[in-house]
Amino acid sequence: MRNLLIASILFGVLPFILWRARIGVYAWAWIAMMVPHRLAYGFVQTMPFAQMVAVLTLISTLFSRDKRPFPVNSITVVYVCFMLWMSVTCLFAMGRPEVVLDQWVFVLKIHFMLFITLILLRGRQQIEILIWITTLSIAYYGIKGGAFTLLTGGSSRVWGPPGGVISGNNELGIALVMVMPFMYYLHQTMHRKLGRYAMAGAMALTCVGILGTQSRGALLSIVAMALLLAMKGKNRIKTGLAILVLLGVAMMFMPDSWTNRMNSIQTYQQDSSAMSRIYTWKTLWALALDRPITGAGFGTDNPVLFSMYAPPGGVEGYPANVVFVAHSIYLQALGEHGFPGLALYLLLGLVTWRKAAAIIKRTEKDPEYADWVPLLMRMTQVSLVGFAVGGTFLTLVHFDLPYYIICYVVLVDATLRERATTAGPRSSAGIAQINDPNSTPSRIP
Repeated sequence: MRNLLIASILFGVLPFILWRARIGVYAWAWIAMMVPHRLAYGFVQTMPFAQMVAVLTLISTLFSRDKRPFPVNSITVVYVCFMLWMSVTCLFAMGRPEVVLDQWVFVLKIHFMLFITLILLRGRQQIEILIWITTLSIAYYGIKGGAFTLLTGGSSRVWGPPGGVISGNNELGIALVMVMPFMYYLHQTMHRKLGRYAMAGAMALTCVGILGTQSRGALLSIVAMALLLAMKGKNRIKTGLAILVLLGVAMMFMPDSWTNRMNSIQTYQQDSSAMSRIYTWKTLWALALDRPITGAGFGTDNPVLFSMYAPPGGVEGYPANVVFVAHSIYLQALGEHGFPGLALYLLLGLVTWRKAAAIIKRTEKDPEYADWVPLLMRMTQVSLVGFAVGGTFLTLVHFDLPYYIICYVVLVDATLRERATTAGPRSSAGIAQINDPNSTPSRIP
């Protein structure tokens, strides 16, 4: 039954993409975040749904009347520069050409579809549909994982969707931390009490699911996120304390295996997994010092690189010739794309934060936007902090979700800019109806 349902939805949405291009960007976001076809069986698992959605979306966009000019601001300028620099470093990559090319195409597809998203969506309704899709696609695994953790007493780990970027327990844990602020945003902007109760329950289960991943990075990340959420949310201190209390209560019922794993943060020298990370970071740092401009290109987990730059002695418990992935977004960006690549990556996060802060200041007293934009921008900041903390230990530079969060800020900024451009001397009520693509036009006096 599940196989038939998933196949029906995936195949059923394809014709509608040709009718409305933005359905394609929603479908792409759903597939990228949830990887739903991997939950099915048989031929559905291996069908190239993402490629089909991408091709149909591109065709539909070419003929769409809904597309807008590509938004140009400080974020998109840095974003495009980062994309171009990643392409440049491919020319100097140390990995096998076919491996580097495959990774470049994979990354290019992700960002190309994000650029399509930026020219197709505008206005609150369309932005919030995207938020609902990306948030619930990942929260599904947190809700299910939270229930699983409660039923099993936390004796087993919670894992992500097979075949996806967040299939591992650590990656899923960070992704769940990142969507928690947007679950809070959706909870705060709902009007129906039943929906608010349901979202509150989903958030509680997701918190338990984060603990169930047994990810040490996710634990550090959710604590940092809760503290910042206490400063950024509407009910600031109450919300932050509620999350911390919930985490504290849930921890009391976790088994000794979970407690021992979390306590290993303090004794990392005795943990082979932690030592392998430090070993890899030293390797990538030595690489960066030798190749500071271009780095090693995509795919730093190759034997040639480690044979040249790895510190002597290896890692206890692992073979002498073992190689590891970067295990850090910062060392990954540095190792793959050199110091310029790391600078652009960090700058992208910084300009997104500053743009969100500027939008908050611009809209918090505007009756047309004050009820949703400032809160959404604060939640993007909270989410990015969660990623910045948790990403210290994970290879997630090319994970879609952080770039979708960046897109939320760009889309809101583009909506505001287009509103101001079209407005002229007209009334604020008329402005809202002209510029919101989801509103019904009316006569303006």
